[in-house]
Amino acid sequence: MISSLRGQVLSIGLDHVVVEVGGVGYAVQATPATLATLRRGEETHLATALVVREDSLTLFGFADTEARELFGLLQTVSGIGPRLALATLAVLEPDKLRAALAEGNITVLTQVPGIGRKGAERLIIELRDKVGQLAPAPSATGDTGQVRAQVTEALLGLGFPAKQAEQAVDAVLAADGTLGTSEVLRRSLATLGRKR
Repeated sequence: MISSLRGQVLSIGLDHVVVEVGGVGYAVQATPATLATLRRGEETHLATALVVREDSLTLFGFADTEARELFGLLQTVSGIGPRLALATLAVLEPDKLRAALAEGNITVLTQVPGIGRKGAERLIIELRDKVGQLAPAPSATGDTGQVRAQVTEALLGLGFPAKQAEQAVDAVLAADGTLGTSEVLRRSLATLGRKR
């Protein structure tokens, strides 16, 4: 099992990053929030989970071990594979996901594409007691300046012009300054996608 990677970021895509470790480039699937913290050419350290299938080996990367633990926990539920688990963490930050499971909030869980009402109920029944055992991480919201810088950098890494990226991020933050990095990135990408 590859449980972590430390190395230089070679490239950043919409859903993955390539990290060079010992001369080998590892493609690592990750959420927009995790990708937004990375910089091309800089060293990074990611908590990872290797998913082995008959026809593939896929590496998933996370900014911290808590997100990786939630990723593993989600897959213990019938019908939730690694892609859907990653999508869940892309839509819901760890604190929000843990709160939704603990409170039995079906509305929040069904925001994830691919999770319907029955899936949300199954998640709540099977994980409600387990999520309390994971220690909560500090909230990702609050520092708007840091969120702005991270998301702008991520958009530049994806090839958007600096001015367009900054305008999109500023518009999203002006509408709601309490959003976390992943939500700001997602909304900024949606705005920029409409302009293309």
